[in-house]
Amino acid sequence: MHQDYKTRLSTLCDQLTDVVLQEADPTQWPGADKQISELTKDERGNRYWDKKNAAASLTLLIKVHSLIGMHRRGGTADSLGEQDDEAFALGQQVSKAEREATAILERLQKGRR
Repeated sequence: MHQDYKTRLSTLCDQLTDVVLQEADPTQWPGADKQISELTKDERGNRYWDKKNAAASLTLLIKVHSLIGMHRRGGTADSLGEQDDEAFALGQQVSKAEREATAILERLQKGRR
């Protein structure tokens, strides 16, 4: 890998890390100062998307780190493909857990009305 690529990828990692730290901070999510039961529908939706954005940014950061590591180790495209498959499977598990959590919250909120 060219030195320029290493520098650019390192800079990208630093930038993505800053974004992940900001987006993953629960004090920045809508309704952070409220109990879950007190959130409005819009706050719940916005909070959900903020979490999803943070997870996507983290996934991107992990992939960039994997790319750097692969090049340092002299890895192949096949090994990167396996990492992509693992990241995709993890993303599917996260999405499933998010859907289940949303369903539970909706059931709880319907029960309180």
